[in-house]
Amino acid sequence: MSTLSHKARRRWALIILLVGLPVYIVVAVNVIDLFERPPFLLELAVYVVLGIVWALPFRFIFRGVGKADDGG
Repeated sequence: MSTLSHKARRRWALIILLVGLPVYIVVAVNVIDLFERPPFLLELAVYVVLGIVWALPFRFIFRGVGKADDGG
C-alpha cells in the first residue's frame, strides 16, 4: 500500500478543510433542520458528535501535517 507524501497530505488536508468541512457543516445543519428542533443540550451534543465524526475518515491525512517534513 502506498502512502501519501507529506506535501500531498498537506494539500489534501487544506482541500478537506476549505471545501469538505463547509460542505459537511451545511449538510449537517440541513439534516438537523428536517426534524423538530430538539432541546438545546441535545442539539449541542449532536453538533459536537458530528464535529468529531467528520474528521475520523481523514485521520491518516491530518496525522503529522503540522510538523516539519521529515524528507520522506
